[in-house]
Amino acid sequence: MAEGRDYSEAVVIGTGYGAAATALRLGAAGVPTLMLEMGQLWDTASSDGTIFPSMLNPDKRSMWFKTRTEAPLATFLWLDVINKDITPYAGVLDRMHFGDMSVFVGRGVGGGSLVNGAMAVTPKRSYFEEILPEVNAAEMYDVYFPRANANLGKNDIDPAWFETCDCYQYARVSRKAAQNAGLTTTFVPSVYDFTYMKQEETNQVPRSALASEVIYGNNHGKRSLDKTYLAAALGTGMVTIKTLHEVREITRQPDGTYLLTVRQTDAEGNVLATKQIGAKYLFLGAGSIGSTSLLVRARETGKLPLLGSEVGQGWGTNGNVMLGRANHIWDPTGSLQSGMPAMGIDAWNDPAYPVFAEIAPLPAGIETWASLYLAITKNPERGYFAYDSATDSVTLHWDLAQGQRSIDAAKNLFDKINAANVTVYRSDLFSDTRTFENRFTYHPLGGLVLGKATDLYGRVNGYPNLYVTDGSLIPGSTGVNPFVTITALAERNIEHIIATDIR
Repeated sequence: MAEGRDYSEAVVIGTGYGAAATALRLGAAGVPTLMLEMGQLWDTASSDGTIFPSMLNPDKRSMWFKTRTEAPLATFLWLDVINKDITPYAGVLDRMHFGDMSVFVGRGVGGGSLVNGAMAVTPKRSYFEEILPEVNAAEMYDVYFPRANANLGKNDIDPAWFETCDCYQYARVSRKAAQNAGLTTTFVPSVYDFTYMKQEETNQVPRSALASEVIYGNNHGKRSLDKTYLAAALGTGMVTIKTLHEVREITRQPDGTYLLTVRQTDAEGNVLATKQIGAKYLFLGAGSIGSTSLLVRARETGKLPLLGSEVGQGWGTNGNVMLGRANHIWDPTGSLQSGMPAMGIDAWNDPAYPVFAEIAPLPAGIETWASLYLAITKNPERGYFAYDSATDSVTLHWDLAQGQRSIDAAKNLFDKINAANVTVYRSDLFSDTRTFENRFTYHPLGGLVLGKATDLYGRVNGYPNLYVTDGSLIPGSTGVNPFVTITALAERNIEHIIATDIR
């Protein structure tokens, strides 16, 4: 039963990268702004003294209302030793299943910044110009990418320390293997504080990146959005965040304002209230899955009937493929591994099979002689979203065959590495005998593509004062980890919108 109606001049749905940048700039401009987040604010320690659990000892905090954890690696030596039974709870990581594809998303204040590997990569300019040709690249690379990186807290690893520390032995082993194949590696900037990580290795501070804390949150050292953009947004005094508030429906009122139906729950999933919240300016920052689902459902149920056919199109996986290699006994990867990657193999200039491959950790706490990678490939295949009236839900449609080009690209690269090093793929990591896993993505992009579902600044076609400000604007691919691009694009768009639309 609906309770009283609230109102805010601006409402931002979500608290991820695009949402956080948008809220900061609205707040700084003096616009009263309400952010609605379906997850928790992760600021209170549990009985064990930590806010987040480690990957090795997950508990109910790890996953969003699951009875068992669902990590990217399903098995080790084909043994089901990675995932654990847990109590359903509003945990920090969700794995959403859509037939042949599942999508990892962060749940909580800070969105994906809570659960990613912190790799703050600016895309190659030539590829940015290819995917978003109507956006002024000079402006992006001179103004908005630097602005985003500064506010995100990007920093670079000390190369001398990298060569000697224990926690990146795994990356040095993969670098050597790549170099043996004539391939190039590159250091990757991060929003994890590398100065803190140095102190972790010498046990001067509590360990976090070096304590197997990655996909279920990070207790120290990581500059997630709650510590950067969102802290600054709250500091304006004009921004408020309501947690455990899930937007279920969007309608437009006769006076042109927007009315949201919002479900408030507790951390156990009990519904506490159903609210209606009004807004003059509405910004969708719930991520590629969340924002697109809201608009597809609004169109198909007649709540926002003027939404066009481009809403729900252009979705991609950023070409994600995960794989592992077995190293020789004389190439140990180390029992101490930083959970925050700091190096990638850059083969993006390959004319047939462009790949940027993160050298990923396998922080098991024991020697595994295994190298793990998340390959980002160039795959033109795109999925789409459709509404199912029988279940009143929106489903992502992606066929497994659409990912084959990504597997081909990853195989082309890592066949060379294996041949040069006389090594083999690991076939024990993904619950069966497959060596390449492309049935999930950490980098969902598209669904509300810039210049198609929206204008060139994220204004939704047909609906004044309705905006998109997240990864759904990007047509399926960035060629690198996408959060810097999402943030920079949001910075560009909101600057223009405040200057031209906000009255």
